Amino acid sequence: MTNKTIDPITRYQHHVVHYLRTAPWHNDLPVRDDHFTVLPLASGEYNLNYLLRGTTTNLVFRVNMGTQINRDDQILYEFNTLKLLKNSRVTPVPFFADDTREFIDRGILIMEYLPGRHLDYRKDLKNAARVFATIHQIIPPDKNHLIRETRSLSLILVECQQLVEKYISSELANPNICRLLEKIIAQAEKKKGEEQYYIENPWLTIVNTEVNSGNFIVNRTAGTTHLIDWEMARQGDPSSDLCHFISPLTTLWKTDYRFTPGDSTLFFNEYKKYITSEKLRESLYERVRIKAPFVLLRGISWSAMAWVGYQGQYSGIRNKDTWQTLQRYLDEDFIRSLFSSFLDS
Repeated sequence: MTNKTIDPITRYQHHVVHYLRTAPWHNDLPVRDDHFTVLPLASGEYNLNYLLRGTTTNLVFRVNMGTQINRDDQILYEFNTLKLLKNSRVTPVPFFADDTREFIDRGILIMEYLPGRHLDYRKDLKNAARVFATIHQIIPPDKNHLIRETRSLSLILVECQQLVEKYISSELANPNICRLLEKIIAQAEKKKGEEQYYIENPWLTIVNTEVNSGNFIVNRTAGTTHLIDWEMARQGDPSSDLCHFISPLTTLWKTDYRFTPGDSTLFFNEYKKYITSEKLRESLYERVRIKAPFVLLRGISWSAMAWVGYQGQYSGIRNKDTWQTLQRYLDEDFIRSLFSSFLDS
């Protein structure tokens, strides 16, 4: 077996061990463990995560393998986002980042380890609502590193047009799905003017944009819930996260769950309960109504791009479960079910 055929999280484990032994990283941490055992923790398409098990504390060592936002400094982008959120108590505390590639050929981040399980939609909706309410009331400083969604619908539409083009231009593409995606894009072009609502009623906070169940860590023993994975964060409207969270494209990614009307009501009522701003509470449903179809469009556009990419050149790590989900999403009837009301509006 060659080095290239070894699973990436296994291949990089000895690089992490070497880094811990040679790089000057200890001074930035509030712990003084002399030795850590390195164990694989989790891997996604764009990051490898390792548990650093010490005698007094555990940490997460994150190795960045790619970017979805075209940033050469991807790991620093996430690190700086976590620093903005560090006092929230619902996100991991960041300790150290290194993007020099001197001791390891990738950008790395060391942060707080949060024990627990992924979010269960049937049990944890109220917990998630409280996490969102906490984060969405953090207003970042005027000068920050975050990509800013000044015209959010236009920004999403441009992104989706680029993603969809990668599908349409592929010889693998289904002609019927191509026509359907073009029709949805055309309708979004007509509707993007509704973004004026966000300009006239701004609430610019930090949004995660990847709020699937796997990015929540729920510790029922400690009574805590945290939102992790901030690699694609933006400064934008809270509706971006809320629409993403309730989207079928999100809930069906790793589970068989879809929001019922009752579940949606419970979730939004709990969210509003912890929002202190009357302005945000009263405008919440209008913000969500406008944004929801564009969030769905972003999800299906990314899926179309990834469906093609998984069968050719792909910068991230291939995942079998992801591929199966992409095949399910790139079904004409499924796509129509998501956008039927939008196309008729």
